[in-house]
Amino acid sequence: MAYIEHSSGATASVAGARVEDYLALLKPRVMSLVVFTALVGLLLAPGGVNPVVGAIAILCIAVGAGASGALNMWYDSDIDAVMSRTVNRPIPAGRIERDHALALGLVLSAFSVSLLGLATNWLAAGLLAFTIFFYAVVYTMWLKRSTPQNIVIGGAAGAFPPMVGWAAVTGTVSLESLLLFAIIFLWTPPHFWALALYKQSDYGAAGIPMLPNVAGNDVTRLQILIYAVVLVVVSLVPSAIGFMGPLYAVTAATTGAAFLVLALRLYRTRDDKAMRKAGRALFAYSLSYLFVIFCALLADRAVGVMGWL
Repeated sequence: MAYIEHSSGATASVAGARVEDYLALLKPRVMSLVVFTALVGLLLAPGGVNPVVGAIAILCIAVGAGASGALNMWYDSDIDAVMSRTVNRPIPAGRIERDHALALGLVLSAFSVSLLGLATNWLAAGLLAFTIFFYAVVYTMWLKRSTPQNIVIGGAAGAFPPMVGWAAVTGTVSLESLLLFAIIFLWTPPHFWALALYKQSDYGAAGIPMLPNVAGNDVTRLQILIYAVVLVVVSLVPSAIGFMGPLYAVTAATTGAAFLVLALRLYRTRDDKAMRKAGRALFAYSLSYLFVIFCALLADRAVGVMGWL
């Protein structure tokens, strides 16, 4: 029976790894969001793309996201072992060795970037490579453990996929693709800080300097509200510049208003138990918010193409 040693001092036995364990290394939930936002970027890009080439591009982006997840789990296996929401991940649970996760992440990274470059263009491949590097090295290895602004800066990694999808079609970076980036980038801090408010003990035990643990709940709630306001304003820009039409504008305004109501309710909450409940509510809503916003982008474009509005 083989063993792996975590830096926390815990020792876990490595049982026979299953296919599901290797899939878990790729963070399929995160991958699904990456694939969806990248697909939106690809479909909104002007000029269109051959369906086969488009499918290959999305596959490469998905594999690249999975590679980032594997590299993240490889490096973070020590802190994953002490956090309740990550303790059952394949490495801390002892089902996969750290070296296997590292090898998988590196191989998938090289494969996804190379194939995307050959199938589409090297700007898209370069953006994908930078995304993997940013998440695995800049965020995971540096920011996450060193600054309470880890989520703010590190959020760029999750915001790049629609730009990669756009670049795969056009070979360019445009104002429209930067707006897609900005929506996800500004969404990330209130989304994760809401989670951090009711998972403070986990982050504290792992020694991760999340904003609530470092600056306190009051500062965190204020920052969440500020980012929520900026997010909603920026989400309306696509319609303001003519990139999107009235369907998107109405959807962004109504969903944004609900986001602001939840953020304001959290800001005004002082009781710890009520604060955790309000934080959980905002975190849950933020997931559906981003999905609806990007669905609205697609729906608005479809309506415009068909001439319904």
